[in-house]
Amino acid sequence: MSTYAIIELSGKQFKVMEGDQFVTDRLDCEEEKSFVNDKVLFVKDGEDFKIGQPYVHQAKVEIKIVQHQRSKKLRVAKYKAKSRYRRVRGHRQHQSLVEIISIN
Repeated sequence: MSTYAIIELSGKQFKVMEGDQFVTDRLDCEEEKSFVNDKVLFVKDGEDFKIGQPYVHQAKVEIKIVQHQRSKKLRVAKYKAKSRYRRVRGHRQHQSLVEIISIN
């Protein structure tokens, strides 16, 4: 098995490998830009592995933002019986599609 890592990104944990693409909450970075995340909790390279306490020392993951997007619309409804009270609103969460470039 190739190298993989468990990282913390925007308050959530993700198991990532090089070349993976996944959706996370909106990140404060421009599209097509890359950044380095040093919040690596676990790294496995072949038979060798390192566990962080809480983070692995000198481990870094380079991440590129592919695009910013919004999720599907959710319908949020409030209703109270026998009082003619109804409210319906929609919500679309802002997201970022990211790609893992390298794990060091």
